[in-house]
Amino acid sequence: MKILLKNAMVITMNEKREVYREGNVLIEDDRITKIGHFQDTGDCDEVMDCKGKIIMPSFVNTHTHTSQQLARGLADDVDLLTWLRERIWPYESNMTEEDSYISTLLFCAEQIKAGCTSIAEPGGQFVSGMAKAITEAGIRGKLAKSVMDCGEGLPVPWQRSTEEELAKQEEDLKKYHNTADGRVKVWFGIRTIFNATDELIVRSKELADKYGVGVHMHIAEAKAEVEYAKETRGCTTVTHLNNLGFLDKNVIAAHSVWLTNEEVEMFREHGVKVSHNPASAMRVLGFAKIPRMLREGICVALGTDGTPTNNRMNMVDEMWVTSLIHKGWRLEPDVVKAEEILTMATINGAKAVGEEDLYGSLETGKKADLIIIDPDVNPDMLPVHDPIANLVTSMHSTNIMCTMCDGKWLMKDRTLLTIDENEIIRLGKEHAAAICRRGGIRLPDRFPMI
Repeated sequence: MKILLKNAMVITMNEKREVYREGNVLIEDDRITKIGHFQDTGDCDEVMDCKGKIIMPSFVNTHTHTSQQLARGLADDVDLLTWLRERIWPYESNMTEEDSYISTLLFCAEQIKAGCTSIAEPGGQFVSGMAKAITEAGIRGKLAKSVMDCGEGLPVPWQRSTEEELAKQEEDLKKYHNTADGRVKVWFGIRTIFNATDELIVRSKELADKYGVGVHMHIAEAKAEVEYAKETRGCTTVTHLNNLGFLDKNVIAAHSVWLTNEEVEMFREHGVKVSHNPASAMRVLGFAKIPRMLREGICVALGTDGTPTNNRMNMVDEMWVTSLIHKGWRLEPDVVKAEEILTMATINGAKAVGEEDLYGSLETGKKADLIIIDPDVNPDMLPVHDPIANLVTSMHSTNIMCTMCDGKWLMKDRTLLTIDENEIIRLGKEHAAAICRRGGIRLPDRFPMI
């Protein structure tokens, strides 16, 4: 296939951050072969006139729980222990492989419609179900199992030894890594220091290095976590992981809210990648030192986290929240600028998952992972005086008309092409209700039901 997209504002996100006011993008099979100002080629299979539209790289969601998609709204307005032990653990521990598949497919539908084509899963229940859905949907996924070898109150199905958890991850990697033409990859996951022995942490990192993949872990997520680390390890989470030799360039540290300034420097020195999840953090976690991390040159990317912590699995919304919270809590209107946020959502996301040579920017030779945005589809994004600011602070996912991954259209004119949207919505409702029944999850009525 040879596809020409012409006459668009092309925001490349390349190293020079070049923008073509009326540029063209030529795609052959899965790659971009030409970009910028050039004459139309007459031998294309498809030509799309994108006059008045914006073409940019698709988003990379660097921390998101595909298995939690069917748990939207299950854990609002509750404290952390209630959230965990009465809602999320009963939900996740009662999932089947089919539930995981349906949950991930519904998740993919939401991601594609919000312009995201690459995700990093820190730990779901069935890598098999996730991999099947990612393959069918046509996006990219760095998938990991939810891994825990200790901790109080764990549901019976999760009470496994270190050896069992490591063996299962290796089994998943050998089955699913580099499948779907390389779009599906398997990483090692560690849920949190609350539920991981030092042996699990060290050996997971050793195996990740052996197989040339990454490790995804919730790190310094909550104040209670760093206090727990002090009590059980003698120092805070990041300092302890540094002492173990865990911190490295192939580690995604999710949240990273409770870091000292010295620990920020540890991240910089070891090349740790940070997944900033602002909406999730605003629930109960706090404010990460993102302005300092950016000044230090740390690779900061964006993630939505899971539906029970955010409810909006939408990178467009995540950019908007990021544009507000750091200015607000620091009372500095010029920190975390729009161009930095767009970088976090695109090329930094690709760097975080180790694939910046493949996508994250629109450049000759890179994969054709892109979105087409129509500012005129509704009044919300108009007028466009500053295109970068508008993309970050006033765009909605409904402005995204087309999504492409690996040179294939996943959505055109807001219609999903790889997923039967109506059917997956129907199945999602059925499976969500069944999981709640099996887990005995009942929510109190907020208002009297008549």
